[in-house]
Amino acid sequence: MLSVLHHLFAWAPLGLPAFIFVITFVVFFHELGHYLVARACGVGIETFSIGFGGEIFGWTDHRGTRWKISWLPLGGYVKFLGDADAASTPDRERVAEMDAKQRSQVLLFKPLYQRALVAVAGPLANFILAIVVFTLLFGLIGAKSLSTVVGSVMPNSPAAMAGIKPGDKITAVNGKPVKLFYGELQGIVEASKGKPLAFTVVRAGQTKTIAIQPRSINVSNIYGGTQKATAIGVGPADDTPDNTVYIPVPLAKAPVIGVEQTWLIVDASLTGVWRMVSRQADARQLTGVVGIAGISQKAASHGFYDLIYLAAFISVSIGLINLFPIPLLDGGHLLYYACEAVLGRPLGERVQDVGFRVGLALVVSLVIFTVWNDLVR
Repeated sequence: MLSVLHHLFAWAPLGLPAFIFVITFVVFFHELGHYLVARACGVGIETFSIGFGGEIFGWTDHRGTRWKISWLPLGGYVKFLGDADAASTPDRERVAEMDAKQRSQVLLFKPLYQRALVAVAGPLANFILAIVVFTLLFGLIGAKSLSTVVGSVMPNSPAAMAGIKPGDKITAVNGKPVKLFYGELQGIVEASKGKPLAFTVVRAGQTKTIAIQPRSINVSNIYGGTQKATAIGVGPADDTPDNTVYIPVPLAKAPVIGVEQTWLIVDASLTGVWRMVSRQADARQLTGVVGIAGISQKAASHGFYDLIYLAAFISVSIGLINLFPIPLLDGGHLLYYACEAVLGRPLGERVQDVGFRVGLALVVSLVIFTVWNDLVR
């Protein structure tokens, strides 16, 4: 079954099936978080939709909630009783015509803490999903990493001048065996403080020892820029079965590693945003739906492990983005609720409407910008 999924996702144009799988998987749990907490708070729910636009198929449960799959697989929504649209904008005219029993099920009239819980439940579900997925992947299969096979050598770097070539496999440094490019090999080089190191290298079945003196050079970072680091100027080989190492993780420790991995993604994402805002990183590295489709295709071509890992990664990203204090997103609702808590009353209708319009403009602009980045790339 996994083999069939592997080939289906890998061969599809633009990785569309893989993209739909990842987005649907993540969005379902995000909206399920909203749904479950809203139900627990006694909020009426009219629609649970995966996707936007016209309905492909659906059904109505015994509570009157319409569950449906829609044509545009770029998100989803839960429409509460009394909402005017998928963004949970209150339909005040409709609410005014409701009787007391109906109004008791409208989110707008629920206590402030319950409304806040409903808003935060979606992003929280994304974080929980990611932790569970990482825990299962690491605990049952192991943590995937790259081996010490050299994939690239920087011109005029210490490695290039010492004769290191792509395809070489570094098996030891100063007699200490190394299996992982990141963590082990990179860590030893950075800790050398520029002192010469003896690298045991396997090339075409022959083993040789090469002395290399690391030095401070410009290396690429995850934020699209460069930084100074003590290095020898080599990069890892591509992620293929031959260049992959799975590090065993004790099942009891896997949840801790899962939480740490989730936090690392949050930390790196926030750092990246700050670097873009402060002009320390290029915003053109932001990826939109076209880029995610391509990444999904690549992940699926590497196997189901990578595809599920990508889903957990995107789950963290969606959860984090939705907490940004932008009207239209969950964080925007939380911002309104925070203002209400401080003022002792809700913000005026006009202020909220303007906020939603500004939020919509920001979200649409960001979507257009990221898609443009994808097309340029």
